[in-house]
Amino acid sequence: MPKNIFSRVQSRSLTRHHKIAMAGVATLGAAAIGFSAVPSGASTKTTTEAAQPAAVAYSTQQIKDVKASVTDQMAGASLKAEQIAAKKKADAAAAAKKKAAAEAAKKKAEAARQAKEAASRAAKRAEAKKAVSYPNNLDGWIRESLAILKKNDIPASYDGIHRNIMRESSGNPKAINNWDINAINGIPSKGLLQVIPPTFKTWHVPGTSWDIYDPVANITAACNYAADKYGSMDNVDSAY
Repeated sequence: MPKNIFSRVQSRSLTRHHKIAMAGVATLGAAAIGFSAVPSGASTKTTTEAAQPAAVAYSTQQIKDVKASVTDQMAGASLKAEQIAAKKKADAAAAAKKKAAAEAAKKKAEAARQAKEAASRAAKRAEAKKAVSYPNNLDGWIRESLAILKKNDIPASYDGIHRNIMRESSGNPKAINNWDINAINGIPSKGLLQVIPPTFKTWHVPGTSWDIYDPVANITAACNYAADKYGSMDNVDSAY
């Protein structure tokens, strides 16, 4: 029995040694094959260096075609960008020209409007000047006074004014009363319608002279006072 155990152990040991020996022989054989492939007289190189792959040669034709295609695309894109920029520049110039033309037309229209208004004002001034061109006499004074009274909504008539003027001063714009109660009180009546200074100052009509002896200023102030106290100069038939 012990003999058999020994035999099995020995058999396993030999088998393991055999395997190692066989692996060594295989390695030596591969090395021998590698060395035997080197020609005599050549320099010795390692198998690793000898196993490096050879350089692969590629055709340059396809690369040239690709480069040309990319160049064409870049040139086309550059041309398109220039065209877009030129169009934008042209559009901007056209817009600026259109704006300038519109502003010029606007200025021209404004100048024409101002000229028209100036001409209208000049015509109105000429008409107004013509309208106030009254003769420097009693008839002219009364008619000019009536025009001013009308603008100020003060009632009066030519006949009413004329009648009272003739009674009070006989048409003398420099007439003055030095004997009635007003004169005794130191404020004599003056002018065409014999108005005392305080009354003239209170009922003075804007736009007329502040000179109590001025015919138009005297008539309009007296009519303004009479309109307030009697309703109109037409209603006055005596001293007022």
